[in-house]
Order: sequence, then C-alpha cells, then structure tokens
Amino acid sequence: MERLNSYLGKHLWAQIVLTLLVASAVSMLLFPGRSFGTVLVRTAVVSAGGIAIMIAMRRKEERAAGGSADRLVTLERKLRKGDVPTDPRERRAMRDLVEQRLHRTRHRVTAQVFLVVLFCAVVTAVAAASGPRQTVGVAVFSGVFLSWLVFYGNRQHRLLRTMRDALASETPGASDRSH
Repeated sequence: MERLNSYLGKHLWAQIVLTLLVASAVSMLLFPGRSFGTVLVRTAVVSAGGIAIMIAMRRKEERAAGGSADRLVTLERKLRKGDVPTDPRERRAMRDLVEQRLHRTRHRVTAQVFLVVLFCAVVTAVAAASGPRQTVGVAVFSGVFLSWLVFYGNRQHRLLRTMRDALASETPGASDRSH
C-alpha cells in the first residue's frame, strides 16, 4: 500500500485517471444504459473544475514542501506515520505544509454539514425523479462516501494538529530559529 501511495503521490495524472475511472464505473452502476466511453467523457467534463483545483492545490503543496513531488511524498509519508523531521530545512517544509493544510481545512465542519445536506437533497431528488434502484444506490453511495469523508477528514485533521504541536515543541537550538 505504501508503494501505491508513493506512486500516486508522485504522479498526479494517475490520481486523476483513477478517479475518473472509478467515478465513471459508479455512474454506470447507478444509471446503466449508456456506453462507458460516453459516461467517461461526461465525467471528465463535469470534473474539469475539480481537476483544475486539485492541480493548483498540489502545486502549492509542492512549493511548501520544497518544490518537488518527491519531497512532498517524503513529507506525506512522515506525516502519516507521525515521524517528526529532524533536519531544519525539512522541519520548516513540514511546518509550512502542515500550516497550509490546517488553514485550508479551517471550515471543514461547516463543509461537512453542507455536504450532508447536499447529499440528502440529491437523494431526495433522485427518489422523486428515478426508480427505487437509483434511489437506493445513491443513498448507499452517499452514506458510505459521507462516512468515509467525515472519518478520514477528522483523522487527517488530528494528524495535522499532532504534527504542528510536535514541531512547535522543539528544543531550543535543535532546529532553525528564523521561522
């Protein structure tokens, strides 16, 4: 799993392709009847804005990590494992990355509540406009997706706060003091 995380971390295009394929497959399961190619193109067009945002966020994170995808993957691995960097430059890069992510997730609870309301509205709209198969499918997908989103969002936020606290509690002289 670590090799897959590293590969996807280094190759953003692979994340995009994998996401589009999975989203298209889910769409095909919920709303059969169209060809996979048609669904894939429609999914790519609808996802274009999200892909652009993902690329922009990735570039900012790479800059915070020191300018390369490899350094970002290294910091990601340390963040997931809870390993606090000892090298002063790496500590500064980790601190910048953690602060950037904490800043970006400052409204996460509001966003989670909004997504729950939004998905409930989508399930209601599908129930009104489609059959029971689509309604049950969208409801199950929504429940699983929202549960995963809240669980991993809270887990990531906890990891970020723990790393920020570990970086702040450094001993004097052990790392850079210019930051």
